[in-house]
Amino acid sequence: MSKKDRNNNNPFYDPSLNARHRSSKRFKTFTLSSLIFSIAFLAFFLFDIISKGSPAFEQAYINIPVTYNEKTIKNTRTAIDKKYRKIISRAWLRGLPKLVEANPEFMGKTIDTWVLADDQVDQYLKGHYHKLKRKDRALIDNMKTHGKVELKFNEIFFLNGDSKIPEFAGLNSAIVGSIFTLLITMAFAFPIGVMTAIYLEEFAEDNKFTQIIEVNINNLAAIPSILFGLLGLAIFINLFGLPRSSPLVGGLTLALMTLPIIIVSSRAALRSVPDSIRQAAYGLGLTKIEVTRDHVLPLAFPGILTGSIIGLAQAMGETAPLIIIGMIAFIPDAPGSIMEAATVMPAQLFTWAGMPERMYIEKTAAGIMVLLTILISLNAIAIYLRKKFEVKW
Repeated sequence: MSKKDRNNNNPFYDPSLNARHRSSKRFKTFTLSSLIFSIAFLAFFLFDIISKGSPAFEQAYINIPVTYNEKTIKNTRTAIDKKYRKIISRAWLRGLPKLVEANPEFMGKTIDTWVLADDQVDQYLKGHYHKLKRKDRALIDNMKTHGKVELKFNEIFFLNGDSKIPEFAGLNSAIVGSIFTLLITMAFAFPIGVMTAIYLEEFAEDNKFTQIIEVNINNLAAIPSILFGLLGLAIFINLFGLPRSSPLVGGLTLALMTLPIIIVSSRAALRSVPDSIRQAAYGLGLTKIEVTRDHVLPLAFPGILTGSIIGLAQAMGETAPLIIIGMIAFIPDAPGSIMEAATVMPAQLFTWAGMPERMYIEKTAAGIMVLLTILISLNAIAIYLRKKFEVKW
């Protein structure tokens, strides 16, 4: 007797069982394919970013004779031979007087000096698209054979601010601006968000008023971030008159955007604490404030901290709300306070992505690598803290 006949004679046999098994296999295949596709896309994305960005961590320098005297300080172009003028950076020439001021012993001498090369030279040495003329390429090749050309670690990328000269542009001002902005964000969003969550979860009565608040908080966590930029522009700049493009305005705007995330995650952490903890504390005669402060909050704090760090990481990657309040301005120098004009890393990368010079492509990719490293580190810290302080019930 065949398997089909045996199944037909079985009174408990379900004819749809085979179809359900096939459907289950198709679903499993679909989910596995989706996972493989996602991993492949992520791997391609990382490979593309790393391959484009890693060359930016090296910068071309050339060793040429430089004459230091009163004439060359007044007219820096005369400090070097005419044949080298097209292959050195204009930014280095502008800094020549400061170099002499820092090294007065150079005066009256001609010294072989390592000089920052032009961006076209840098791209030529890295095998990228360039606009060097044939005679300049021949000069570079000849200097390379004599050890007069090198690719050195690009400290300019981390020590300088933005610049219209590609080889002289860096992330320093954007990094400092991001730090100031995120400090303001967490200084306002964390205490207000946690206190709001504690009130709603532990003290507020379940009525229509609190239900409306909860619905609005959940809705705020889902609206487009650019609307928070419009809100920041209307309130902090137009109404309160705070300085445009400042980390103070940027931090307050991002705080508004981060608040719903912190409130929702904090409430979830408070809700995860068993009621038996509260009832045991009440049985010992503690007040509601003492129960919340001394027992519930310490147990929920790892989850609260994790949600806050993730909210901070999301705020760090935001660009749209900061564009609205002007934090995409050209900022060559790092801000000295939260009231000065500043920019942040995502806005800086957005600006570089639209620049015509090809060197900005690799600098944009390198900046994305730095930003991803920071974001991954913040998420790793959140996971570590959750695992370290998490209480198993």
